[in-house]
Amino acid sequence: MQALTDKRILLGVTGGIAAYKAAELVRRLRDVGAEVQVVMTAAAQRFVAPMTFQAVSGRPVRSDLFDPAGEAAMGHIELARWADVILIAPASADFMARLAGGLADDLLATLCLATRAPLALAPAMNQAMWSAPATTANAERLVARGVHLFGPAHGVQACGDSGPGRMVEPGELVERLAGLFGPRDLEGVPVTITAGPTREALDPVRYISNRSSGKMGFALASTAAARGARVRLVAGPVALPTPPGVERIDVESAAAMYEAVLADPGEVFIGCAAVADYRVADVAGTKIKKHADTLMLKLVRNPDILATVAALPNRPLTVGFAAETDRLEDYARTKLTEKRLDLIAANWVGERAGEGGFDSDRNALKVFWPGGELDLGTDSKRGLAGRLLDLIVARRALSQEQP
Repeated sequence: MQALTDKRILLGVTGGIAAYKAAELVRRLRDVGAEVQVVMTAAAQRFVAPMTFQAVSGRPVRSDLFDPAGEAAMGHIELARWADVILIAPASADFMARLAGGLADDLLATLCLATRAPLALAPAMNQAMWSAPATTANAERLVARGVHLFGPAHGVQACGDSGPGRMVEPGELVERLAGLFGPRDLEGVPVTITAGPTREALDPVRYISNRSSGKMGFALASTAAARGARVRLVAGPVALPTPPGVERIDVESAAAMYEAVLADPGEVFIGCAAVADYRVADVAGTKIKKHADTLMLKLVRNPDILATVAALPNRPLTVGFAAETDRLEDYARTKLTEKRLDLIAANWVGERAGEGGFDSDRNALKVFWPGGELDLGTDSKRGLAGRLLDLIVARRALSQEQP
């Protein structure tokens, strides 16, 4: 994580139970060579004592807007100039509202207004608070001003609810923060990415689908956008927030995804979605009733998005994915050749997937291209997204050099 070496990170901690995770975040940031200055709100100090952050950061915690020990008692200006980046983790609904409203009623809010450094928020709150229209409007306003939103994640919360609102884990926050200082080697490049499953209707109630969560495709979209790409994300039905700076097109069926992709496949196309191979030939107009012991369905092939894009007259650099339960390399190489792809990323699913695959935040990828291969190993899906994009950038540069 060399991108964060010697970087000065101002970590703002606001009031919420997720404040305890911020201590681990400080440790991880220091492990990669960053300097960390913690600024706490009054509410945050009710959850974690400042001494904890002083111990892990090696620096006194700041919290007072009028600190006589600060430079000329102008702490907000001093800290705003010092920071290379400001990360608020956790960012409460209250703090987001104050920041969206331009308030400067404590040290943390004031220095966010006074800084020219990049500003990122890791929201953490009850799922109902995150979904409230006021919070949604505040989040949209902040993103429109250039603030980076890292999360929130989905899952079980301290209150017992489940849904969006969990703070993104410290390891992923370090990766996302590093992405702000990463390469801009896709500046202005149109990139289209598919993600998630598709649903093929049986009747107005039922459908055929698969277990894809869309997390790998969304990680690719977020990372590509951070590297300067103009990203179109064609997403199947998933419950994931849209990455900052990404144009999202939501679809349900394989046919709808096909149309959305062909409308603008970009200069780089990454087919990460788990697209249904077949659809029902005749979708019932009313709910199918249970009568006989068996039900026969006639299925027909869906259009092959990857193969179609790869066969376009002015084809983009085309990258596919192969999720397999057996013979991973054989099937991936066959798909690479038959569909005339530039790259294919293969991963295990099912029992052989281990800690990766569907629904997981981690994965293991092995990438193949004509005449080469590279094992990217096991990592977070965001970490793997960065490595895969490194390969894509290299292959794209090579193709542009060839006559």
